Amino acid sequence: MSGSSITGWGSALPEKVVTNADFEARLDTSDAWIVERTGIRERRIGGTTSSLAIEAGAAAITRAGLSPSDIDLLVLSTTTPDKAVPATSATVHAQLGCSGAAFDLNAACAGYVYALVTADAMLTARIGFDRALVIGSDTLSSITDFEDRSTAVLFADGAGAVVLEHRQDSEPLVLASDLGLDGSLLPILYCEHGGYLKMEGREVFRRAVRVTVDSAAKVIAQAGIAADEIALFVPHQANQRIIDAMIQRLGIPRERAVIVLDRTGNTSSASIPLALVEAADAGRLSEGDLVLFSGFGAGMTWASAVVRWHQ
Repeated sequence: MSGSSITGWGSALPEKVVTNADFEARLDTSDAWIVERTGIRERRIGGTTSSLAIEAGAAAITRAGLSPSDIDLLVLSTTTPDKAVPATSATVHAQLGCSGAAFDLNAACAGYVYALVTADAMLTARIGFDRALVIGSDTLSSITDFEDRSTAVLFADGAGAVVLEHRQDSEPLVLASDLGLDGSLLPILYCEHGGYLKMEGREVFRRAVRVTVDSAAKVIAQAGIAADEIALFVPHQANQRIIDAMIQRLGIPRERAVIVLDRTGNTSSASIPLALVEAADAGRLSEGDLVLFSGFGAGMTWASAVVRWHQ
């Protein structure tokens, strides 16, 4: 057998905390309104996509007991690159001191699952890579209109990362995956160059529940397991009501879901790894556990994967 293992993880959040009360003081909104509709109570704002990625990546490498030069593949999932050219992964690669290849990947809020599946496939294909650093980092505050109450309260900044290591005697990391896109839905969530995020909230909510439930159910079936065998469900942290609808329809006990959005808001590519890091640090994962990731985002993209936790 040959496969990858997650051997390190790390996260980064800006120091600045923006609470619902801060929005309540200057917008036509309230803490009760925000919590009821989103589940978000506070979020972090600040930093750059590269600086947050570097911090999270360094923590993951240290946790894995490696040096940056041991990393020969870096995949950065982001919607908010520092520059148009070069890729932000170039900055992260240089500042960390990694070796080998690096590239950015943009699949919006589903991007981290895309990146994890891609990196795992590149390691197991045995095409010259042994250790990968997979980072999700976004600074959505840079493309958010903070005078628009419908989006201002949702989006925030952060980064999360894991280290994957290939091992000849390891079982496969990704047991099943489903990556998809419906480009006809682009108008319901988008951002023009130099502009702000535009979103049709009700339509995004409706579509997100449907597509993530279908995608998650698909990978559970592909993996040949039952929903009650999932030890941990790590969804994209966009909206508490979407997560609640998902766990109800999938039949996953609520206590097995990881929720961090009440403190982080929607951090796009960073949201799934931020939640995973919190769960791992809290000791919620054991050797051999089955983990379900599922996310959705602009595009409309979606991505789900069932992963067996090897440490």
